[in-house]
Amino acid sequence: MSQEALTTEEYTQRLERWSERLKRQTISHLPADYSRPVPSRLVEAVSEKTLNDETKAALINIYVTAQTKGINATPFNILLTLFIVLVSRLTGDEDISIGTSSEDAVPFVLRTFIQQNESFFGLLEKVTDLERSYSVDAVDFTDLINHLNSKLAGHDETRKTLAHIRFYNAPDTPSEGFLSSTSMDVDLTVLVSLKKPAEELSSLRSKFTFPDLQLKIIYNQLLFSQNRVNILADQLFRLVISASKNIEDSIGSLDLMTESQSCVLPDPTVDLDWSGFRGAIQDIFAQNAAKFPERECIVVTPSVTENVPVTSFTYRQIDESSNILAHHLIQSGIERGDVVMVYAYRSVDLVVAVIGVLKAGATFSVIDPAYPPARQIIYLGVAKPRGLVFLADAGVVSPTVVDYVEKNLDLKTFVPSLKLSNDGTLTGGVLKDSNIDILSSVKHLKSQQTGVVVGPDSTPTLSFTSGSEGVPKGVKGRHFSLAYYFDWMSQEFNLSETDRFTMLSGIAHDPIQRDIFTPLFLGASLIVPTAEDIGTPGQLAEWANKYKVTVTHLTPAMGQLLSAQAEEQIPSLHHAFFVGDILTKRDCLRLQVLATNVNVVNMYGTTETQRSVSYFVVPARSKDSTFLECQKEVIPAGKGMKNVQLLVINRHDSSKICGIGEVGEIYLRAGGLAEGYLGNEELTSKRFLQSWFADPSKFDDRTPEDALWKQFWFGIRDRMYRSGDLGRYLPSGDVECSGRADDQVKIRGFRIELGEINTHLSRHPNVRENITLIRRNKDEEPTLVSYVVPQNMEKDDYGSGTDTDDVVVQGLRKYRKVIQNIREYLKTKLPNYAVPTVIVPLNRMPLNPNGKIDKPALPFPDTSQLAAASISRSKNAVTEALTVAEQEMKDIWHSIIPHATDLNKKANFFDVGGHSILATRLIFELRKKYAVNVPLGLIFREPTIERLAREIGKLKSGEMVDLYDVPKEEPKDKEVAYGKDAIQLSNILPQSFPTFSGLKAESPGTVLLTGANGYLGVFILRDLMTRNSNIKVIALIRASSEEHGLQRLRDSGIAYGVWNENWVKSISVINGDLALENWGVANEKWNSLSEEVDVIIHNGALVHWVYPYSKLKGPNVMGTITALKLCSFGKPKSLSFVSSTSTIDTEYYVNLSNEITSKGGDGIPESDSLSGSADSLQTGYGQSKWVAEYLVRQAGLRGLRGVIVRPGYILGDSKTGAINTDDFLVRMMKGCIELGLYPNINNTVNMVPTDHVARVTTASAFHPGEGVTVAHVTSHPRLRFNQFLATLSKFGFGTKQSEYLNWRIALEKYVVHESHDSALYPLLHFVLDNLPSNTKAPDLDDANAREILKRDTEWTKVDVSAGAAVLEREMGLYLSYLVSIGFLKKPTQEAEKELPKIKLDTLTMEKLASVGGRGGAPVSK
Repeated sequence: MSQEALTTEEYTQRLERWSERLKRQTISHLPADYSRPVPSRLVEAVSEKTLNDETKAALINIYVTAQTKGINATPFNILLTLFIVLVSRLTGDEDISIGTSSEDAVPFVLRTFIQQNESFFGLLEKVTDLERSYSVDAVDFTDLINHLNSKLAGHDETRKTLAHIRFYNAPDTPSEGFLSSTSMDVDLTVLVSLKKPAEELSSLRSKFTFPDLQLKIIYNQLLFSQNRVNILADQLFRLVISASKNIEDSIGSLDLMTESQSCVLPDPTVDLDWSGFRGAIQDIFAQNAAKFPERECIVVTPSVTENVPVTSFTYRQIDESSNILAHHLIQSGIERGDVVMVYAYRSVDLVVAVIGVLKAGATFSVIDPAYPPARQIIYLGVAKPRGLVFLADAGVVSPTVVDYVEKNLDLKTFVPSLKLSNDGTLTGGVLKDSNIDILSSVKHLKSQQTGVVVGPDSTPTLSFTSGSEGVPKGVKGRHFSLAYYFDWMSQEFNLSETDRFTMLSGIAHDPIQRDIFTPLFLGASLIVPTAEDIGTPGQLAEWANKYKVTVTHLTPAMGQLLSAQAEEQIPSLHHAFFVGDILTKRDCLRLQVLATNVNVVNMYGTTETQRSVSYFVVPARSKDSTFLECQKEVIPAGKGMKNVQLLVINRHDSSKICGIGEVGEIYLRAGGLAEGYLGNEELTSKRFLQSWFADPSKFDDRTPEDALWKQFWFGIRDRMYRSGDLGRYLPSGDVECSGRADDQVKIRGFRIELGEINTHLSRHPNVRENITLIRRNKDEEPTLVSYVVPQNMEKDDYGSGTDTDDVVVQGLRKYRKVIQNIREYLKTKLPNYAVPTVIVPLNRMPLNPNGKIDKPALPFPDTSQLAAASISRSKNAVTEALTVAEQEMKDIWHSIIPHATDLNKKANFFDVGGHSILATRLIFELRKKYAVNVPLGLIFREPTIERLAREIGKLKSGEMVDLYDVPKEEPKDKEVAYGKDAIQLSNILPQSFPTFSGLKAESPGTVLLTGANGYLGVFILRDLMTRNSNIKVIALIRASSEEHGLQRLRDSGIAYGVWNENWVKSISVINGDLALENWGVANEKWNSLSEEVDVIIHNGALVHWVYPYSKLKGPNVMGTITALKLCSFGKPKSLSFVSSTSTIDTEYYVNLSNEITSKGGDGIPESDSLSGSADSLQTGYGQSKWVAEYLVRQAGLRGLRGVIVRPGYILGDSKTGAINTDDFLVRMMKGCIELGLYPNINNTVNMVPTDHVARVTTASAFHPGEGVTVAHVTSHPRLRFNQFLATLSKFGFGTKQSEYLNWRIALEKYVVHESHDSALYPLLHFVLDNLPSNTKAPDLDDANAREILKRDTEWTKVDVSAGAAVLEREMGLYLSYLVSIGFLKKPTQEAEKELPKIKLDTLTMEKLASVGGRGGAPVSK
C-alpha cells in the first residue's frame, strides 16, 4: 500500500507503530577525534573507498552462503548488517539505530537490538526482515518527528533526529534536500554504490554478480579526521572478510584488525624486559648519598605567610637517619616481607621512615591520621603489621586505635615518636616503661648500610585501594617497579638532579611514593609544603613560585587547588604529572595559565600497576599554545611507558585486541605490576592474569648469574592487570578511557554519561569545580545530583541564607540564582533527562586524604531541606559599576586605541577608533593576558567592553563561546534593524518612475557609472567603451576636481590593463560622494544629468565587512536612493544595480538551495523576495545591500525598469589575468602558498571572472525586463573549495591538502605564534573562526542573467549566455599575473603545468602600486 493511498486513520496507525519501534531508543554516536561542537556545526568532507578483490570475493561467499541458508539477503543487506555490527563494536551499544531508506528513497530508521554472542547469519536474517518490513511501512520523516514530539512528557527533550549515522544504497538515497537539511545532526553518512554499474545491474538490491563496489563516506570534519574515516572503511571491509572466513563465529568475535592498525597498536607478544631489574630504590638512594652527601635532599618550607627560613636536609642526613631506623627494625626482629605501618605526616620524617623500612627489607604502609579511627583499624586489620612507626608531628592517636593495637596486633617493635631535628639528629621517642630514646642503641650505626638484599619480587609497599562492601584491599607492591622506569623518565621528560620536586600527594595514597622516590633516584631535591599552603586558595601557587619548584605530581583535584584563586605565576615549573582521576582540557588550561612552561603529563594507572603506567603529554603553551584545540574535553590515557602496554581487549573474545575505536576492556601488561592483594588470592587470580598472547618460555632471561637478589625473583612472568575500565584506541595508538565495564548509568531508561554532564557544568562561568553522581531518593529512585563550587559571583547573584543553621539550605538559598542559571544553561546543552534534578552548591569539595573528591561526604538534600530552600528571599539591589573584568578590558582597549575617549561599558570598539587590524591585535592581547583561546570573531559579535568581558569570563572558566548560533534579538546599542529601516525608507522613495523604452544597438546613449575607478568599475567601463562608438560615459568619482577624477580613472584603467586613451573623448567625470544628498552634485548639474542620462549603472559602494549597518547606510543605502531619485525625473532611465550574494548569506538560503536542487532545480530563484534574510544577516555590508535591493524592487513596483545584478566572488580578467590582490580568494591562495597547506573544504565556490560580471552588468542596463528583476551571476560550472586550491600545486606551488582543523591550527601557529607575515593576517577573524561556514554558498538559478546575455548578443555579436567559470586555465592566468606583479614568488616545485607567460610594462606596475578597488570578498577598505 503506497503512502499516498493511506487514509488518515491508517497513516496515524503507521505513525503509532513507529512510535512503538522507537520507544526508549538509544541514538549512538561514533567515537570522534575532536570535541563535539555545541551547538552542532558542520564542515563536510568526502572520502571514497573501493572494495578490493579479497573483500569482493568474501562478499560473494557470504551472499552464496546466505542463499543456501534460506536467507534472501541482498548485497546491500549484507553490508548494512556488517555496518550495524561495526557501529555496535565502536560504540559499545547493543541498541543500534541507523538511518537508511526504502527502494523508493523514503528515509526511515532501522533499529536493531543485537547481542554480541549471536551469529552473523542470525543477525543478517533479522536485519533483512526488519529492513523489508520497515521499508513498506515508512512514513514521512518530518511527520514522524512531529508525532514523536507530540507524545513527549514535559521533562523530555524535543527530538531533532532519529539517528546520527546513516547507511544508504546509493540509488535509493533520499533527496539531496533531505540529506542537507538533516546533516547538522548526523555524524557520518555512507553511500554504497556500483563503481561502474552494468546495464543489468544498477543497484545492490539487484541480482548479485561481481560488482566493483564503492563506499562514499560523507563526514563532519569537526568530529572526524580523514584517518579515522579511512580506518572505519577498512574495518568494514575487514568484517566482510572475517564473516566470510568464520561462518559460525559470533558477531562479537569477528575481527576488526587490519595491517595498518597493527602498525600503531601494541604487539602483545613482545618481550617487555621481564628480567630487567634496575635495583632497589633504597640502594640507589644510598649510592647517591655516598656520591654527593652534602647535596640538598629535603627542603621543609614554612608557610608563605611566615617570614622564617626553610629547613634543609642533605642526602647524608637522610641516609644516616634512615640507617638508624633500619638497624633498629632489624634488631627488633623485623624480617623481609614484614609490614611496618607508619602513622604519618607530610614531613621529612615520612621520607626517613619510608627509606628506613625499605633498608630493613620490610614492607612499608602508611596510615593517614585524617582517616577516621574506624578506617585506621580496618587498615591495621588487613595489614597485620609487625612494626609501627608513629611520626612525632602526626598528632595524637585515637584511644580506640591504641586499644586495637594492644589487643589485636603482634608487634615486634613500636617507634612512638619519630622525629628528625633541624640539625639532623634522629629520635624515636620513649616507651611508657622506659626513659631512654628507643633508637639510642643503634645511633652509632648511622653510617653503616644494613646490607639487606631484596629482589624484584620482594614486597616494599602495601597500599590500599577501595574494595567491595567497604573493606579496603591491600595491594602488595614489588621492588621491580619502584626504580625501573626512572631512567626512561629522566630522558623522556628531561628530569635531572637540578630539579625541585613537590610532596603534594596524599600521604597514604600510592602516588606519594612517586613524590618521594623520583627525586631520590635522580639526586634531586624534594620540597615539602605546609598544610596551610596546600589548603588555602591561592597560597599553593605562591609557594610553588617562591621555592622555584620544577616538577610536581598531582591529582586533578589537587591541580584545581593549585590553580584556585592563584595570582602567582610559576615559570620554573616544567612538568606536572597527573594521576588518579580523569584529567580534562580545562584542568590543563588552568595550570598552564599559571605555568606557561609546564608540560602536562596525564598518566593512567592504578594502585595495582604501581609505576607501570601510560602517559600522554600536553606540551607547554610556550612551546605549542594550539595543541589543546585539537583535543577532546577528556585528555587521553595515552600509550604505555617504556615496556608497558595498554591492551584494549575484546570483551566478547579475549583472544583479540580491539581495533581502533572499538570499545574494550583495558589491561595493563608490564613487568612492574604489583604482586596482588594481601590475603585475597581469589581476587588476585581474577585481576592479575597470566598473558595468553605469548609463550613466556620464549623470552630471554637476562639476569646476571651472580646476582645476589636472584633468590628473590620468581622468574619471567608475562602478566597483565585487568583494570575493569573501558577504553578504545585512537588512530594514533593512544588509549582513551570511556567508563567502567560494570558502571552503566540509566535514568528512566535513558543512558546517562556523567562525564558529559560534568564537562558542560565545568564550562559554566560560575562553576569552579563540579561532580555529578547518581543518588537514590527516599523512594529509592535514582536521582541525578550535581555538586558545584561557585566562582566569579557578582553581588546581585547572592541571595540570603543566613537565617538558617542548615549549611545545605544556606547554600541552596544563597546561590538560588546561580543554580537556576546553571539549570537553564544545561537545558541548552543536554537532553532534559540529563539535566540534574538537584544542584548543590558547596564552599569547597571535600577531599579524602588521597587528594580525590570524597564522594561519600557529599551531602544529599532531603525533602525538608529542599522545601526550606525554596522559600523566597528578597535581595538588595546593587548599583552598576565596572567589574574587575570590565576594568581590565577597558585598560586593554586604552592600550590599543590610546586616543579613544568615553570608554564606558557600553562603548563599541569600532565606534571609538577600532578597526579590523586593531581588532585582530586586541584578540591576540586577550589571548596573551588570559591564556584562553579567544575566537577571532568574538570582538565583531560582542564589540562592547561589557559584553566582551562577559564572554572572556566564560572562556576563562572553560565554557565554549559559540559565534554561530546567536539568538535573534532586538538591535543593541541603538543599532538600526535593517529590515524595519528598509520599510521606513521606502516611504521617501518617489511615487512613480517614467518608463524606460530601451535603446537600439547603434543608437547614441549616455551611461552614468558610479564606482567607475574601482576594480569591477574599470572592467564595466571597458565593456561599455568596446560596445559601440556612440556610448558616452559619465563617471561619478570622488575627487578634488574633474581633472583629478579623470586621472584617477585613467590610473585605475592602466593599472588593470584596460585603458585606452581614445576613450577620453567619450568620458566625462563629475565629482561626487555617494553618502551625500544628490551625491554632492550641484543642483544645476543634477538637473542636467536627469535630462542627459539614459542608463544608470550603480556600481559604487563602501565595502567593509566589520562596519555595522548604521555606518554603511549612508553610501550604500542613501546613495542608492539618490540613484533612484535620478531615475524618477527627466529622461526615462533604466537602472543596473550591482549588489552582492551577501544578501542571501544565511543558513535559510543554503537549506532552500539544497531543497530546490534535490528536486532538479538550479538553485535560489531570481524572483525570491529575500524575506529569508530579512532579519538574519550578520554583516553590516550584507544588510546594507539587502536594504538597497529592497528599495530598488519597491521602485520597480512604481514603474522603474532595471536589474539587480547579484554576483558572488569576483575574480580576475579571463583575458589578461589582471586580478584584485585584496580579494579574499587571492589572499587565500597566497596564504596557503606561504603555509604550504590548503584546507580540505568541500563547499562549492561561486567565483566568476570580472569581465563576465562586467558583461552581465552592462547587458542588464541595456536590456531590462518589465519592472525590476534580478540577474544572478553564478559560476558554470562551480569548483569546490578544495579543487580550487588544489590547482596551486598543479602549477608548481608547494601546497598540500590538510584537514581543516589542522590547517586552521597551523595557520594560527604560523601567523600568531611564529610571527610570520601572512596575506591572511587582516582576515584572520574570518578565516580562523569558521571558514567552512563563512564560505558556504547556495546554488543560484540564473535564468534571467542568461536571457539578458542572449538579448545582448545582437549588440556585442558574442554569445556568452552559457556563463563563465574560474577553472584551471583561468587559475593559471591569475597565478602568472600575480607572479608578474610580485605578489607571489615564482613556483619552485615540479609542476604538472607551466604558468602562461604574462608581460606587464613599467607604467602598469607603477599604477598598480597606487590603486585600490572593490573585490568580491570580506576585506576592510
